Amino acid sequence: MALTSNAVKLPRVPVGEWFDSLVTWCTDNLSWLFDGIGSAIESSVDGLTDALNLLPPLGLTLVLAVLALAISGWKLGVFTILGFLLIDSMELWEPAMDSLALVIVSALVSTVLAVPIGIAAARSDMVSRIVRPVLDFMQTMPAFVYLIPAIFFFSIGSVPGVVATVIFAMPPGVRLTELGIRGVDPEMVEAGEAFGTPPNRILTRIQIPLAMPSIMAGINQLIMLSLSMVVIAGMVGAGGLGGEVLEGINRVDVAKGFEGGIAVVVLAIYLDRLTGALSGGPGMLRALFARGRAATGRGAAGRGAPVMAGTAGQIDTAGSAADSSAGS
Repeated sequence: MALTSNAVKLPRVPVGEWFDSLVTWCTDNLSWLFDGIGSAIESSVDGLTDALNLLPPLGLTLVLAVLALAISGWKLGVFTILGFLLIDSMELWEPAMDSLALVIVSALVSTVLAVPIGIAAARSDMVSRIVRPVLDFMQTMPAFVYLIPAIFFFSIGSVPGVVATVIFAMPPGVRLTELGIRGVDPEMVEAGEAFGTPPNRILTRIQIPLAMPSIMAGINQLIMLSLSMVVIAGMVGAGGLGGEVLEGINRVDVAKGFEGGIAVVVLAIYLDRLTGALSGGPGMLRALFARGRAATGRGAAGRGAPVMAGTAGQIDTAGSAADSSAGS
């Protein structure tokens, strides 16, 4: 006999009601905590926005161009001047600075949370097994869903936008940090242990420096995901370029929406190339640092200090060897 649609009816599981009860309980009992977090985030975003607006658009453009020139090279420097002058000419400078401040604060908070969690996951299989499904949940949940509890906890404005952005952007930072730490050559770690280096110094002197390209790639992805949340954050009153794009959508104003999108693209390219250069691209500032490290390494080698050569550069273990000798 063919089964009809009413033949089997499963009882409804009130997952939504349970979550609503949890949010209500948190709002009633943890309001002091959310008020503190909201005040800290709001003051950070407002302070950074004011700092970015201290200089006139042309002055800040030159500062950002010099930074791009020092870290990445002349191509990004030229793009920075042309791109940010374009933003100013479209009369979107203030919204762009609002969005840049929101992205920077979100990226900093995400990095501060993601890197230690990634290091803990790399050093403990149990932590890794616990963290992995949580990250899967954070990455697959639609970004709009994060805004619902954020609005309940923090009302509307830049704070729920930052909170939702942090939750949405954290997973790549955690995953790539763990991947980088676990990918360090075990022989490098064994060499550090042979000098009697304590585990914490092995982490800071060997594993993190060698894993830095992977960690920086995670931070780069984290920043890009933060930028992708700009428009969504505009839906909860975060303002900035997201508010401009949202206004263009509501008014069916193609020109306004397109100009806001172009400004977001300029910010995305600038931040992407800047953070990408820190991990692997050519750059004048990094070349100066490399020459300084090479000179320091030659001096240490001349004094007989043990120096280990790794794939990511030279790591001076003289300090850790001296510490272990003093301890023994």
